[in-house]
Amino acid sequence: MKQFILRSAPDELGIVRLSGTDYHYLARVRRFTAGTVFNALLPNGETARIRVRAVSGNWLEGERIADAAPARMQSVAIPLISLFQALPKGTKMDLIVRQAVECGVAEIVPFTSAHSVPKIADDKDRIARWERIVREARQQSGSSVATVVHAPLSFDGLLQHWNAMQEQHGAGVKGIMLHPLVAQAALVSFHACLEHSDTCKSIALAVGPEGGFSPNEASRFAAAGFTALTLGNTILRTETAAVYAVAAIRIILLERASWILNSSARQ
Repeated sequence: MKQFILRSAPDELGIVRLSGTDYHYLARVRRFTAGTVFNALLPNGETARIRVRAVSGNWLEGERIADAAPARMQSVAIPLISLFQALPKGTKMDLIVRQAVECGVAEIVPFTSAHSVPKIADDKDRIARWERIVREARQQSGSSVATVVHAPLSFDGLLQHWNAMQEQHGAGVKGIMLHPLVAQAALVSFHACLEHSDTCKSIALAVGPEGGFSPNEASRFAAAGFTALTLGNTILRTETAAVYAVAAIRIILLERASWILNSSARQ
């Protein structure tokens, strides 16, 4: 566990008392005892070191002893990444949510497309499970990004969400659609697509379900301003494509200074 996410802040004396599932995880699963020190993420985004003061039959009490040590690697400010994920079959969405959180995705928007097997349903249990996965993945990975996972949308609802992003960020939002059937003449590289990412505030990545997007959906994404990209000459599972593309985008953004410099030097 890289960090434990506190649901409420310590009181004015720096004391926090945990019960329920939080107590069970720390006292029963992690076997924390009096004197154990762990990193915690507070509701306001601050990080702190917490020392366990006491463990009882159904609660754990800790005290804030210091701010958490800063990360060794200097953080690089990059645009927020939103994952527009078409609902896949079975429990694959659970894995996609977990991997997206570990990769620092800020927003996960599930939606139904023409080739989606699952359809939208008012499934509060499923959404609650995704929210638990988000919390677990943030704790395990130490991600400082407060990932939000939405209830599934229809395709029309997804485009409305995209329009709202454009209204919020204007020209600072960029849309990318993974589409394996992009014509050779229309191929655009990830680097070319993200070349001017220094002025970008948010990037939306759309990933299709098993079978990909329908021609109509691809056309509607293009009309909405999405750039079609492909991940080489192999066909990836939808859960693989999502983490593959998010990782590619993050590496390009994090290392932008070096590859832009090298590109300029060759001209």
